[in-house]
Amino acid sequence: MAMKGAFVSTDPARPGAYTAEHILDDIDRMKMALEARATGEIADDGEYIVLRRKLLAIPRVASLLPDFVHKRRNLGEFWMYIKPKFGTYAERREFLHASFAPLVDMLESTERAPSDEGITAAMTNLDAAHVQELWHKALARRAEDPEGAITAARTLLESVCKTILDSYGSDLYGAAAELPALFATAAKQLNLAPTQHQEPVFRQILGGCQTVVHGLATMRNRLSDAHGQGSKPVRPLVRHAELAVNLAGTMSMFLIATWEERKAKLAL
Repeated sequence: MAMKGAFVSTDPARPGAYTAEHILDDIDRMKMALEARATGEIADDGEYIVLRRKLLAIPRVASLLPDFVHKRRNLGEFWMYIKPKFGTYAERREFLHASFAPLVDMLESTERAPSDEGITAAMTNLDAAHVQELWHKALARRAEDPEGAITAARTLLESVCKTILDSYGSDLYGAAAELPALFATAAKQLNLAPTQHQEPVFRQILGGCQTVVHGLATMRNRLSDAHGQGSKPVRPLVRHAELAVNLAGTMSMFLIATWEERKAKLAL
């Protein structure tokens, strides 16, 4: 089944859209080359070098590639890394599978949630690598680690607010500022506060946005892995994580789109 997500490659040899399906195919080929080298079989060093260059050229993919791919430029260097690390072929295969799992999970989740594509594009517009990494971390965790996904979702929205506020000045929020306060400050800067509008429907919608943000903050405090719990812990389900991630992503996209529009108007 075709993946709907698209990624923009900075590799001049492959400009334009680089779909999730294409990336998964390239990852499979890279894993096969790495596994072959790690288990004493013949492997194509040239193919690994080309695949490594292509995948590292996409920031959102590179952020989830295993560290050894970043550091080992060819299969010879990878062999010197993997040989002393594990004594059996089975251990090496298991290690490779686990190392690529977060990236594969993120790419496969693109098909399951069509809204991810638009949000991913918005994150790129923000041009902040740490924000893009948080978004993909939230995507990768929502099915297998709901608690971690909820934490990443809130951190994502906090980071988006701070990044936007940083563009207006360095003294708009304190080090201990919580998500609701950060969002309210960012909304005011972007003319998105309910009190800045007279039309009732806009006041209602923008007030609803603030309610959503407060809810995300509360969800993170009650259901995520950010705090310890007592003898009867409340465990979030996958649907709770998906709700938190989708809400955080949508609110982030709304803030970024508004910020981009205001920047464009000021540039005129």
